[in-house]
Order: sequence, then structure tokens, then C-alpha cells
Amino acid sequence: MAKKNSGPVLHISKRDNLPWYGAWAIRGTAILLALVVCAFVTTALTGENPLGVYKTMFQGAFGSKRKMWILGQNLAILLCVSLAVTPAFKMRFWNVGGEGQILIGGLATAACMILLGDKLPNWLLICVMTVSAMAAGAVWGGIPAICKAKWNTNETLFTLMMNYVATQLVAFFVIVWEVPKGAGKIGIINQSTQAGWLPQIGSYKYLLNILIVAVLVVVMYFYLARSKQGYEIAVVGESERTARYVGIPVGKVIVRTMMLSGAICGLAGLLLVGGTDHTITTTIAGGRGFTAVMVAWLAKFNPFGMVFTSFLLVFLGRGAAEISTIYGLNHSFGDILTGIILFFIIGSEFFISYRLDFLKNNGKEQA
Repeated sequence: MAKKNSGPVLHISKRDNLPWYGAWAIRGTAILLALVVCAFVTTALTGENPLGVYKTMFQGAFGSKRKMWILGQNLAILLCVSLAVTPAFKMRFWNVGGEGQILIGGLATAACMILLGDKLPNWLLICVMTVSAMAAGAVWGGIPAICKAKWNTNETLFTLMMNYVATQLVAFFVIVWEVPKGAGKIGIINQSTQAGWLPQIGSYKYLLNILIVAVLVVVMYFYLARSKQGYEIAVVGESERTARYVGIPVGKVIVRTMMLSGAICGLAGLLLVGGTDHTITTTIAGGRGFTAVMVAWLAKFNPFGMVFTSFLLVFLGRGAAEISTIYGLNHSFGDILTGIILFFIIGSEFFISYRLDFLKNNGKEQA
């Protein structure tokens, strides 16, 4: 019996190549649509003027010189962790252990400050802290990588469990070093001598952290895009079988890349403990190890693209906190707006990779 097709047919096809300006136009449109939806949600739930809410978000990030420097510091740390996890994810090694690698690097930094603070000159102490933090992070990243290379263990579960081990190690040493005893925290380390504190450039407290991460962005770009090791990471990520066929030692690449990721996470721990907080807690990483995964994927593993995505997430986080303070709203409302915007941005990636074609029926009957 003959059937007649009617109505338009939606066809989804993969785009061959979309120019960079086309991709950013789609992302920009998604952000504008997200702001419109957020305006409706704001009016419906709170009755507040959405333009006033957006202004408050902007003031939360740029309302004063101090807020701008805090924004820059938060951006630098998130970007540092995002750069750290990028080589592993580009290799399709699902490293969700950034939190633990940051913590263990911070713990190594704190140990050097506490145990060696009065025994070494400050310049040498900072050098020892840097080496120790990066080495500790590299070891923490290398353990699951070795197990993956030798026994094909599940790296997602392994790196996730390593986070819990690192958290408990930090909790243990916080009790060992707590001041005063029974306080449950270490407090500011070497507050009177400032031994091990990273140097401040002029009157700008966070400038050194920002400059270090800025240099790291450039180095990581050339490492991934121009170096032999970056090429090997890309090939392993595309196909381990092909990598082995062309003579790339896959196991060695996995271990080397994960140790690099862990070392940079350890550097982030150093910047937090030695450059910003001057103490160590179990929450010092602040969830950045998980947020960095989203930053890396949204930027398609491009270090320069990560500057924008990191800025967007930090800006939204600062803005959400300001909304809660100014309007007396539950912090969850700010997170709702952040979630809506991220939903649209992530959704726009579909339209960057694929195109939708509406095919009109030609009126022919098909058996």
C-alpha cells in the first residue's frame, strides 16, 4: 500500500569546517538568548528588574579595584588548573583528579613553609617549595597513569579516589600542624616572618600569579600545537592503535602526560598556598579541579580559548555572589542564572559542530 510523506523533514549533518568568527557568532547569540531567558526567570521568581540584576553581576566583578584583582586571581588559578588537565583530556585520559593534585601540591608547599621556613633563605625556600609542589603533583598524577598503562585500570575512578586520599592527607596534617592545638586549622603560616610567601610585585598582591599563568598559557599552546610530544598526545587521543602502529610508545606518553598534568596542578597548589592564602585547608582547591574540565572542553583544548571560558565562569561566580549580597537572595538563585547561561553556551557547541536542514517533501509517494 502506498504511503505519502507530508511535512518538512529535519536533517542533521556534521559541518565540514566552520570559520572561527562563525563559531563565536553562534556562541554570542547563545549568550544573548541566555540573558533574555534569565531576564524572564528573574522577573517571574523575584519581581526584580533584570537589568538591575545584570548591573549588580557586573559590579560584583568590576565594581572596585580590589574586586578586579580578586577576579584576576580567581581567573588565573582556574586557568592554571584548566591548562593542567588539558593534555590528559586531549589524550582521552579522563583525569578528574585535579582537586587531589592541587591539594597534594599545596600540602607539599605548606610542609616546606612550616618545616624549612626558619632554616633556608627565602629565595631558596621558594625554589624548594616550587620543586616540591610540582613533584608531589606529578607523583599524584603519575600513579593512576602507571596503573592505566600497565593494567588498563579505569582512570576516571582511580583519579577520583585519589582526590579523597589527598583530602584526608591534608586533613591529617592540618591536625598535626594546627595552631593553637584544638583549633582545627593551621592559620596563616609564617605570618610574622612571611617565609615562603611568594614575592609581591609593587603594590599588586596577585600580579605574580597572573603573570605566571599568562606565561603558562603561551607555553602550553606551543607545547600542544608545535612540539613532538604534543603531536604524540593528539595521535594517542585519536587512536591508540594508530599510535602504536606508527611507533609511538603509548604507555610512556600516558605516564609522561599525566605527570605533566599533575605537576601543573601542583603549581596551582603552590600559587594558592604560597601566593594567596598562605595556609592549607581541605577546601583550598574550591572545586576548580572539576570546573576546569568544563573549561577545557568548552575551549576545545585551546589554551587561548580557555582564557575566555575561564573568565566567563569566574565572572558568573563573582556576579552570583554579589546578587545574593545586594538583593538578599538565596545564593542558589545566582547559581540558577549561571546554570541557564552555561546551558545555552554548552548547547551552542552542538550548532557549531552540526547543522540543521529542513527538507521540504517533494510530494512523491514511497512504497
